[in-house]
Amino acid sequence: MHATLPLLKQTDFPPLRRHKLTTLQINVGYRCNQACLHCHVNAGPSRRESMNAETVADVLAFIDASDVDTLDITGGAPELNPHFRELVDAARARNLRVIDRCNLTIFEEPGHEDLPEFLAANRVEIVASLPCYLEENVTAQRGEGVYASSLRGLRRLNDLGYAQPDTGLVLSLMYNPAGPSLPPAQCALEADYRRELHARAGVKFSNLLVLTNMPIQRFGSTLISHGQFHDYMTLLRGAHRDENLDNVMCRSLISVDWQGYVYDCDFNQMLGIGLAGQRRHLRDLMQERLDGGPIAVADHCYGCTAGQGASCSGALK
Repeated sequence: MHATLPLLKQTDFPPLRRHKLTTLQINVGYRCNQACLHCHVNAGPSRRESMNAETVADVLAFIDASDVDTLDITGGAPELNPHFRELVDAARARNLRVIDRCNLTIFEEPGHEDLPEFLAANRVEIVASLPCYLEENVTAQRGEGVYASSLRGLRRLNDLGYAQPDTGLVLSLMYNPAGPSLPPAQCALEADYRRELHARAGVKFSNLLVLTNMPIQRFGSTLISHGQFHDYMTLLRGAHRDENLDNVMCRSLISVDWQGYVYDCDFNQMLGIGLAGQRRHLRDLMQERLDGGPIAVADHCYGCTAGQGASCSGALK
């Protein structure tokens, strides 16, 4: 795989500083039951990195020592971590908003068939990957059979009350482009998703979130292999908008890897760029206020400020 960090280190991206920390995003491991072409984590079935019980305890200790109100759990397929359910239980007992970044097909993996019921019972907010409402596009990105399995998962969640009126169970879908282009306008695409998924499968969802493909890991390496890396970076830089800078996710979020090391965002984690450019562990931050601190930036940050902007919560505009 081609390394992209050497191509991203030199940057003129505007300097950033932190606002109040509200979200702790933790990557509990890189193992996944899928291996998607656009994956910026390079996750897959052969990965073995997994957060252990000691690091889970560090996460909970940090939550108790901080003012964070949201725990955002990602992977890989985060549900494959053996401590996933106890982590959810502990976070909900602390009255945190819990987000599970779910690929939907995990519900059909042996031993995980009851996950939808567990998530609903704990009122976990689900952000589900579904890169298109067309089967052929999903198959191209994520493999044969994924589209049908994803729709079955969405129907199960709907049956449990997700995206249904007055339940408060939030089910968001995540879209990303198939190649080196910016995502379309989020509002218009959401309308298309609602119409097409209802017509094709009777499926409902709460929100659509669009994410720009980051020129790192598997996707970045593919760009280099196809001779498209420079052109894609030119696209991102040319579409940069200063008005997006105030709302980028790194202002109010820190990202924690499976070993407990801390980064300014999930993308920096995948590049090995530590918090404010330093390698620090969550245990070192228990008594530290991060407000106003510097944020490590590189050229890939233009992916978050291009066009309508993008973050783990969707478009910024």
